[in-house]
Amino acid sequence: MSVIYLLISISILVAIGFFIAFVIAVKSGQYDDDYTPSVRMLFDDEIKKNPKKEVQITKEKQI
Repeated sequence: MSVIYLLISISILVAIGFFIAFVIAVKSGQYDDDYTPSVRMLFDDEIKKNPKKEVQITKEKQI
């Protein structure tokens, strides 16, 4: 019977340890964004706009 008490107390200590580790991970921001890193390689790089080309296009349309 004393072995059961020992096992229960050890399992409670392990569960508390995992809970503390989980709380620390959440507070440090580990679970803030779990979608973007997994699909980041699927998105293309952003196209940099050239303001000079846009000005030329608008001038051509006005003529």
